[in-house]
Amino acid sequence: MNIVEPIRNLETLHQIEEFLKTRKKRDLVLFVMGTNTGLRVSDILALNIRDVKNKDFVEIVEKKTGKHKKFPLNRKIRALLNEYIDEDEEEDYPLFMTIYNNRLGRSAAYRIINGACRVVGIKENIGTHTLRKTFGYHHYRKFKDIALLQKIFNHYSPSVTLRYIGIDQEEINKSYMNFIL
Repeated sequence: MNIVEPIRNLETLHQIEEFLKTRKKRDLVLFVMGTNTGLRVSDILALNIRDVKNKDFVEIVEKKTGKHKKFPLNRKIRALLNEYIDEDEEEDYPLFMTIYNNRLGRSAAYRIINGACRVVGIKENIGTHTLRKTFGYHHYRKFKDIALLQKIFNHYSPSVTLRYIGIDQEEINKSYMNFIL
């Protein structure tokens, strides 16, 4: 199993969004949902239209942990969802569907995310979990609250969360670069 990296550079993150805007709206919504909610891709792909249509909050039971999670949709996600979902759309349908009207799968999501990242020149290991790690990395950088992020991710310790989002190694590298005898 390869360990995937977060997208650390905001400019690169925005380049990916710009590229995805030229593709299917579904792909952009998938990417933005991942980077703005921190959900695992399995939970994102399990969403149905009724879970998000005209909603300010989303409530799910996480597939991996079985824990209940309720979180708000920020204005960026709500705006994209309003553009993406037709008013007449059947609410029992999956939010993310294939051209064959099936629920989008994990491997297809991987190809969408990995392909967009490669187009903008990202060389690091990228996968579906990159979206969750990107959320965590930037959330930590903005708020500097590891306890809150630990709670969002349902991790059992702050050190796990820091290692998970790549902050530990980044800080170690920085200390080496700034330590000269």
